[in-house]
Amino acid sequence: MNRLIGMLLVLFSAAAAAQGYPTKTVRFVSGVTPGAASDTMARILAEKLSPILGQPVIVENRLGAGGLVGARYVAQQADPDGHTIMMYASAFTVSTLLNPGLDPKELVPVATVATIPTVLVTPPGKYKTVAEFVGAAKAQPGKLVCADAGVGSATHMAFERFRFAAGFEAVNVHTKGPGEALTEVLSGRADCYFALIFQAQKLRDAGKVGALVVSSPKRSSLMPDLPTTVEAGYPNSDYNFWVGALMSARTPREIVERLHKEINALVQSPEINDRIRKLGADPLSLTLAEFDAMIRRELEENAQLIKKAGITAN
Repeated sequence: MNRLIGMLLVLFSAAAAAQGYPTKTVRFVSGVTPGAASDTMARILAEKLSPILGQPVIVENRLGAGGLVGARYVAQQADPDGHTIMMYASAFTVSTLLNPGLDPKELVPVATVATIPTVLVTPPGKYKTVAEFVGAAKAQPGKLVCADAGVGSATHMAFERFRFAAGFEAVNVHTKGPGEALTEVLSGRADCYFALIFQAQKLRDAGKVGALVVSSPKRSSLMPDLPTTVEAGYPNSDYNFWVGALMSARTPREIVERLHKEINALVQSPEINDRIRKLGADPLSLTLAEFDAMIRRELEENAQLIKKAGITAN
């Protein structure tokens, strides 16, 4: 009987908290630097959510360990009352596998915001098609050099998925970030890099790189002429670089569902939809069940890829 009463009190307390939510400033925690795509999306949402929720909504940067510093704070230290939201990306399903200290189950999905395609870029004029690039890589096993923006980054995982699907070996150089990785290609020291699409578009249009395929599941609206890696003939080669909101698993469900509804509505609105596209991303709205299933699937797939590629944390 006492146990039943205790459970009822907990449920009543959670329901009461959800009904009065929010009661203070709501914070988006961003694990990347200001100006990065996911950080900018957090700021766009914060601006629009504030009048909807009736409280200030701000963005707080907590950097380190591929977003894990911020994620651990949201999951383990901040009050699980819905006032702290983690703006994360697909790195969530990689970083938690490479680094100890956070069980993925400690965070629950709230809402997806966008996908950011990556593009296989090469030195200008070196390869006309992706088939030509793969052919060159297979003809010289382990000779071609491919850069990425860091161990476990979307650019690294996109490369590994494509490499295994296409069946070639290459030297993988981990750099300190997108700028350095692009410099390796621009200088000719690297033969390939899966660049973020808004970077790739500008450089291709300026004639500074060749752009062969996109790694996203669907073609990008920003470079619709480029086929996906799957369309190019390499099954199971796509990598979905998503951006979305997560919260502590201890947050009352009613609050998670309300924020899911509000964020989804904003993402689907013409204004926010357009602003996301201008960042070189494609808006993404999934249900809570779909978002959860995507995370579970990625954790399984990335665990296999990490083992197969022998990837370890820095």
